[in-house]
Amino acid sequence: MNRISRRQFLASATAFGVAGMAASFGPGQRDAFGAPVATIRAQRRTIEVHGRAATVLGLLRPDGTHGLVLDAGSDFAVRLENALDAPTLIHWHGLTPPFGQDGVPDLPQPLLGPGEVYDYLFPLDTPGTHWMHAHTLQEQQLLAAPLIVRDPAESSLDEQEVVVLLHDFSFRSPEELLAGLTGGTGMVGHGSASGHGAGHGAEMASAEAVSMDINDIEYDAYLANDRTLEDPEVFRIDRNGTVRLRLINGATATAFWIDTGELQGEAIAVDGNPVVPVEGRRFPLGMGQRIDLRLRMPAEEGAWPIFADREGAVQRTGFVLATAGGAVKRFASAAERPSAAIDLTFETGLRSVLPAKVTGPSRRKQVVLGGDMAKYTWTLNGKVWGSHEPIEVTKGERVEIVMRNDSMMGHPMHLHGHHFQVVEIDGTRIAGAVRDTVWLPPQGAVTVAFEADNPGEWAFHCHHLYHMATGMMTTVRYVG
Repeated sequence: MNRISRRQFLASATAFGVAGMAASFGPGQRDAFGAPVATIRAQRRTIEVHGRAATVLGLLRPDGTHGLVLDAGSDFAVRLENALDAPTLIHWHGLTPPFGQDGVPDLPQPLLGPGEVYDYLFPLDTPGTHWMHAHTLQEQQLLAAPLIVRDPAESSLDEQEVVVLLHDFSFRSPEELLAGLTGGTGMVGHGSASGHGAGHGAEMASAEAVSMDINDIEYDAYLANDRTLEDPEVFRIDRNGTVRLRLINGATATAFWIDTGELQGEAIAVDGNPVVPVEGRRFPLGMGQRIDLRLRMPAEEGAWPIFADREGAVQRTGFVLATAGGAVKRFASAAERPSAAIDLTFETGLRSVLPAKVTGPSRRKQVVLGGDMAKYTWTLNGKVWGSHEPIEVTKGERVEIVMRNDSMMGHPMHLHGHHFQVVEIDGTRIAGAVRDTVWLPPQGAVTVAFEADNPGEWAFHCHHLYHMATGMMTTVRYVG
């Protein structure tokens, strides 16, 4: 069966409500067209943090590799196996699957029980740096992994690829972290499934003891590919070569500044979508966001750290790029001074390489972000998840979501099932980046536009896990 007929088949199958048709995958792990099926298993694993063993969760292939690398133009034929002792479900962050295969609990797929499997099958058209993660508190326990979709048109590029997933880590369970913020369970109806077993014993600052304007949890460690700067991952690279960094902020409650140090970086993509290159040495990265940086390495032997500095604080993590003969020294896990708060300066300078839309919106929706620190509840248009009013759209129209952040914390806002373009920042119209997650600093205003071309009901929420869990979530619902 050729590519066109395969896509027609998948589209028609989804239209008839059998998005879970990959249940037809049989022995031998191949789909109905003979393509190999990739298996991802949610399971427990052990890492070392500050010299201590920590039981965390992970998304592993049968050969032990972490995450997925696929090619655009193929099909997303993936079997998810739940080897945990708790329910789970995985969201394919950055992809635009048909409704029913997005991986958000009860939208509409139920949580996958222990020992259960689910097979996903849909066209994979758009390349980019993406990731996969639990849409529950299990995300805090590192139930996340890279999901890289390579562009076959770039296969001839002479560059070395480096993929890094950032995270924040606590020896306490996510339930304990949430209770420390709310004084109780704090749950309002989303994100309650947990794998438990993250360990205990580390001190966490209370909500009152930290800067509520920027960070509301003091973590035990900040990780780059599961490692701290005490023992960073070292990528051996060629002298005078080109390196493409694919950086993913999988942290649940921490934004970072990416610091390339002595190396001049060039941002070439955000959230998997190409942008007009922007040169620099410091780049902001909110929770859920991704950035691709291209670096030209020096001609001499050496080792160069790439730091991820915690927003508004001195803590940092990172990794090292080193030539074959480059000596790697120790790096401090704290910077000399706190980093700045993330604002919209970088975002304002981004321009999509895609042609700008010249038609006006057929529908505009106002969304106000708010929060109550004392109660630790976070709202969209004054309401929490469960009492929300969905954003209603009609297939075929162009929609602008006009967002204003009236709270005193930054919020990375993520829309499922679509890519949007940033078209206005603080009242100024731009032909900005195409994204799926955009940062709104305190008192900031951002408007994004998207084509309503993927019918269903899609999550729209803050990608700070504890803001989402305490209310900052709604849906975009197709009504026609």
